[in-house]
Amino acid sequence: MGQAFGCIQVDQSTVAIKENFGKYDDVLGPGFHFMPWCFGSQLAGYISLRVQQLDVTRESKTKDNVFVTLVASIQYRALADKAADAFYKLSNTKEQIQAYVFDGQLFQHWSWIKFLNRKLR
Repeated sequence: MGQAFGCIQVDQSTVAIKENFGKYDDVLGPGFHFMPWCFGSQLAGYISLRVQQLDVTRESKTKDNVFVTLVASIQYRALADKAADAFYKLSNTKEQIQAYVFDGQLFQHWSWIKFLNRKLR
């Protein structure tokens, strides 16, 4: 009902994306904001700035043909100054993170994978 009067409230650890006649206008921080809909202002959506966790499992084969299941717990969050990019450029964050991990790009940088491979030989 508050939006009917042009007022919105943005909760703590959240930012809101404001559009003016369908075009990106601003990122609104926590607090009370006035958005007159009669002048084309509208709320496009919210983005949480809280840390979120994604558990990704991957099965890998060692040099001696033994399969090992690795579980990676990835913690991520949107940055307040990049909230517009996160809202407009990312469609499904969890799938994109999983694709990055499953491509092997993330696992190539982990030195403990080499340690595990040496121990499992």
